[in-house]
Amino acid sequence: MRDVREGSVRIRVPEQETGDGEEVFFNPEQELNRDLTVAVLRAYRDRNDGVETYLDAMTATGVRAVRAASEGLDATALDVDPEAVDLARANLRANDLAGSVRRRDANVDLHRNYYDVVDLDPFGTPIPFADAAFRGTRDLLCVTATDTAPLCGAHFDPGVRRYSTVPRNTEYHAEMGLRVLLSALARTGARYDVGVRPLLSHATRHYVRVYLDLDRGAGPANDAIDALGHVHHCEDCLHREAEGGLIADPPEACPNCGGDRVLTAGPIWLAPARDGAFTRRVRDAVTGEMGTAERARDLLDTVEAELDEPTHYDQHRLCKAWGRSAAPMDEFLDAIRAAGFAASGAHYGGTAFKTDASVAEIEGATG
Repeated sequence: MRDVREGSVRIRVPEQETGDGEEVFFNPEQELNRDLTVAVLRAYRDRNDGVETYLDAMTATGVRAVRAASEGLDATALDVDPEAVDLARANLRANDLAGSVRRRDANVDLHRNYYDVVDLDPFGTPIPFADAAFRGTRDLLCVTATDTAPLCGAHFDPGVRRYSTVPRNTEYHAEMGLRVLLSALARTGARYDVGVRPLLSHATRHYVRVYLDLDRGAGPANDAIDALGHVHHCEDCLHREAEGGLIADPPEACPNCGGDRVLTAGPIWLAPARDGAFTRRVRDAVTGEMGTAERARDLLDTVEAELDEPTHYDQHRLCKAWGRSAAPMDEFLDAIRAAGFAASGAHYGGTAFKTDASVAEIEGATG
């Protein structure tokens, strides 16, 4: 065991930093995820009175529950591993924090109890816990998925099985995974007459993280379903277009190049994946004791400024297809704007950008 300081707390963690989901481990790469979670909790509670209870559904070392308790929340930590339960209790005690720790499966607990905030951070896919989470969450549902290959379509069959959608592996694979996850959660919530509204979403390294504001009722659930649709993507010229609705009507040929290699993905989430005003609140809630404060602020700035387009482009991929060298990104985006289109960076990578221009219009504006 070793001691680790994260945010305002100190916890004991196992020496190993990787695992297969069968043993207790602590992943330092998820510190940004946890720092942002604390900032989201601060921003959400500032905006919503009466949010007091928090569930860390797969607690492992207890770090999420400990950090939530340090923010004044009534935190509960669950795990099926007795060593994890003991470690989480010890870490709460070591920080002089109150909290409940139980050895219990999250699906069982969430069918018995309600929490204002539920945090799902499993090893792999969160979908086996999604139904119970919508049953047991009152206000805010926070979800991590680390099975990015199935989510983005790189592992096609597992993606279809787990998320009940057709994912496609494109140059915007990270965003594909994010929107596949949002779609699966929206459809799960709708079965229980719960609507979802993404407050913040990001795809960082090898995971996707979403924060969903829940609204109960048939109307909000219908609104969430109305936010779903399909993307038709040409493998030859990289043209893509979005189509709302649960029934896809793909084109017989690409409307840009006439090619017949058009892939259809969906249903995926087509609506905004974040609330701009809330994202600013989260940025304001990032404070200096967080180890990833600078990275968190940079990420939030980019996410807030992103255009509300359901896919992003990769500048280098486009320029390679056009047989030209890539200009500096600022110049490239300025050229698109000068042609009368909107354009922004995207948090998925340094060469990722969003625009309301088509591939042909981007080529013409930047040629």
